[in-house]
This record gives sequence, structure tokens and C-alpha cells, in this order.
Amino acid sequence: MSRLAIVILALVVLSACSRGIREPQDGPPAGPLDVSRIITPDPRPEPLSPYGNHSPYTVLGHTYRVLPSAEGYREQGIASWYGTKFHGRLTSSGEPYDLYQLTAAHKTLPLPTWAEVRHLANGKSIIVRINDRGPFHPDRIIDLSWAAAVKLGIEASGTGPVEVRAITFDGEGQRPVRPARVPVLLQVGAFSERLRAEAMADQLRRAGVGEIRVQRARIAGGQLWRVQVGPFRSKERAMDRLEAIVALGFGRPQYVYP
Repeated sequence: MSRLAIVILALVVLSACSRGIREPQDGPPAGPLDVSRIITPDPRPEPLSPYGNHSPYTVLGHTYRVLPSAEGYREQGIASWYGTKFHGRLTSSGEPYDLYQLTAAHKTLPLPTWAEVRHLANGKSIIVRINDRGPFHPDRIIDLSWAAAVKLGIEASGTGPVEVRAITFDGEGQRPVRPARVPVLLQVGAFSERLRAEAMADQLRRAGVGEIRVQRARIAGGQLWRVQVGPFRSKERAMDRLEAIVALGFGRPQYVYP
């Protein structure tokens, strides 16, 4: 490795360490962002970056190993975002961070990797280009640019539950290949108390709604009991059941994926 490469690698690691947890002075730029003006990037095959793919690497006392390929990667967890404090600084791939672009940071996916990020609560999804390392926080799986956070709807809360699916490319036509989605569920309610969730499930059963399950989920500071119907093979198949549930007065369910 050349001396220049060693220096850049050191700078990249220092940059990653400095944002292991988003610092209080980080934040959004002044003024709102018109999401309609954000251009969705077009995923395309790219060579691996000469920087940021060193493996293993250690940040804040933890050692990480970069995946040999992004193919088939799919994970659910918590997304966060980073903003003005890092705008213009070098990312781990050696590119300057631009908070107005749809990019992201990930601990182990190769750089760059294209990915679809879907908000599990509101159903919004975006395409991002992963060109940075992080977030180095134990309960988060991806760090979005500020623009990506606005587009996904988590800029105000700071974090949100997401599913991240890598986009790879076929070898012949170089077309994007996304991992197949799992069947869809309808989430009718979520409660901090199991008894309330079971009561709703019983109401649904008595109303003739079948395929009901009460699913426990761990969240920061506790747990939730989610009342879900399904799974269904597609959103179209779930639509008929959704309309029936709304007609019964249970409110509009959310689409979720196991």
C-alpha cells in the first residue's frame, strides 16, 4: 500500500471514529428541504472503492469485517442520520459527504453498494448509495444522509425502523437485481401490554378475520405486542382483507414484512 493510501485510510478511520455516536452539535441545515426536488439515483454497477473496504477494521474498540459481496443482503433494524457536522468531510470511500444526496453509511457492506431502504412504519422507501462506514452505535444498522432521512420521514425523530435490501446486478445486462420480498402482513395495532393486543386479536377473530397473530417485538426501552393479519403473497391479495378490516372499524392497517 502506498504512503498516500495509508494516510487516506488513517483519515477515513479517524473520521469514522469521530461519529461513532452522532454528536449534539450535528444537525440539519437551516431551512426545510423540498423532497419533490430530490432526484432518485439510478443504481448502476460500479467497481469497489480503493478506500473504505479494508477488512477487518476496528472502531471504538469493536472489530468489523466487510462482507465479500452485497448479494442477498437484507436486514431489518434502526436507521439514524448524520448532517451538517460532516458535510464536506471525506467519507470512508474517500468521497466528500454531501448531506443533500441520497447516500448512507453501513458497517460491513462493500463500498459502494446500492440499497433500497424502506420505513417499516410508514411504508416509504428510497434508493441510496452506501459510500461511508457507520453508524458505530450498537442498536443501529444504517446511517442515512440528511436528505435520505427527510425523504424517508425520520429527520424529526432522528431514528426509525427500516428494512435495508442490497441492490446487485446481473452479469449480462447489468440490470439491478433486488432480493425477492417476503410475503406481506397487515399490522392492525401495536400495544405495550400483551393483554390489550390479545383483546384486539379476539375482536378480529369474532368478526371473522382469520390468519391473526400477536407478535412480540423488542424496541428501545421495552417491547411491543403487534397484532398482525396474514401473511399474504402480495399487496394486491392483502388489499381485500385491508378494506374489510377498515369496514369493521379497526382503522387502516399498515403493510409490514416479516
